[in-house]
Amino acid sequence: MSDLNVVSISNARIPADPFVARHLIDGDWRSSTDGATFERVSPSHDAVVTVACRGNLLDVDAAISAARRAFDEGRWTATTGKDRATLLLKVADLIDRDRERIAFHETIESGKPISQAMAEIEGAADIWRYAASLARTLHGESHNSLGNDFLGLVLKEPVGVVSIITPWNFPFLIVSQKLPFALAAGCTAVIKPSEMTPATTVILGELLLEAGIPAGVANIVLGFGDPVGAALTTDKRVDMVTFTGSTAVGKAIVETAAGTLKKVSLELGGKNPQVIFPDAELDAAADAVVFGVYFNAGECCNSGSRIIVHEDIAEEFVARTVALSRLVPFGDPLDPSTKVGAIITPEHNNKIDTYVQEARATGASVPLGGKVLEVPGLRGRFYEPTVVTNVTGDMPIAREEVFGPVLSVLTFKTLDEAIALVNDADYGLSAGVWSENVHTCLEFARRALAGTIWTNTWMDGFAELPFGGVKQSGQGRELGKYGLDEFLEAKTVTMRIGKNREPWVSG
Repeated sequence: MSDLNVVSISNARIPADPFVARHLIDGDWRSSTDGATFERVSPSHDAVVTVACRGNLLDVDAAISAARRAFDEGRWTATTGKDRATLLLKVADLIDRDRERIAFHETIESGKPISQAMAEIEGAADIWRYAASLARTLHGESHNSLGNDFLGLVLKEPVGVVSIITPWNFPFLIVSQKLPFALAAGCTAVIKPSEMTPATTVILGELLLEAGIPAGVANIVLGFGDPVGAALTTDKRVDMVTFTGSTAVGKAIVETAAGTLKKVSLELGGKNPQVIFPDAELDAAADAVVFGVYFNAGECCNSGSRIIVHEDIAEEFVARTVALSRLVPFGDPLDPSTKVGAIITPEHNNKIDTYVQEARATGASVPLGGKVLEVPGLRGRFYEPTVVTNVTGDMPIAREEVFGPVLSVLTFKTLDEAIALVNDADYGLSAGVWSENVHTCLEFARRALAGTIWTNTWMDGFAELPFGGVKQSGQGRELGKYGLDEFLEAKTVTMRIGKNREPWVSG
């Protein structure tokens, strides 16, 4: 352990009284109808930090009913783009005001570093402002080339009531990649955050009420996938489900939503490669690889969890990566210097370790890490920064989503071989290429099967650019104007403007 950069317990303290989270239904904060609650234990400090209401079918029914009434009565859909934008901008300002509070609760519930959480909340506010700009510029189309007797219109209308189901790894950021776009489109919503990270979504509900959102437009039901999530995907009063999480759950949602043929948008898993060519700027590439695999402790759908390195530089590049990995500050997420915090649950920690030990048992090497990390002064769940080499493409660690701070290393000889390795995966969320040759980068970008391609960088994102995957990484897009389009339906209006229609039946 002495050769790793471990951050011991900081001066920050967990509050003596846990955060109390309740449902937001039809503009009111409510307890569950049966009074049930559940606790969230901090993964980094092993203390109860949140007590949340545990939703049941009656609570879900009340929330969906409220959202349906609000939509059908036009409380939100009848407002102007200007009015919607004004409210979204107010929410963004309130997020900025409360950024420290939001980031703190996100950190103690999820285990992510406080500095990272602060940056994510800042980014979330920017997304709300971008969505506000879309609300002002939303428009349909007109077609005046259909002949003298016709005018064609294409109206863009809100899809209706939307179920928003969000994960535990980026709870505030991801709800902010969905809800403001749904609101900008004129939809109403019922939100279910992960049972492991409910607090920040509840805080967002507080800010929405403070900003003046009409009752029933945005509702929050806390609890577990069964029964809350399941009911949100099957109820016929819900017109659309947008979900971020595992591919397995995404497939289940598609099956359950099929009964009512509601629209489904999914942002799912990834096994994202970075390909490093010999002419790359290796120091920059190594830093990006380390960032890509350890960011959010690797609990990230965009994690750069596998690298594909040209065999001529593989040994040197792995050595650089291992050396840099030893410098990454792992430990107490409440310390501002920490870059990698705790693992979300004990079960997930065991899952990560199982992947590493199975790879080792089948011939892979582990030059760094490969076991549970102990942090002095903390009783939380951590995993060492881990690099796995001598990996072959058929190993589970090379193909499946580990969702932890574990880097798999494969090698290649030619561009064609590298592309084949990139595309030989069930996932297609993102991919990266490192080369000083623009032709190499462009060919890679065209041939790699992924929703996002990064060239000579990793995980830079902008509210203006769409995000989403292909293959089993999902369907639909978030962010950009495409993120708004997900929550809209196109309606055709064909207008006869002349009076010379030929009769179909003559009499």
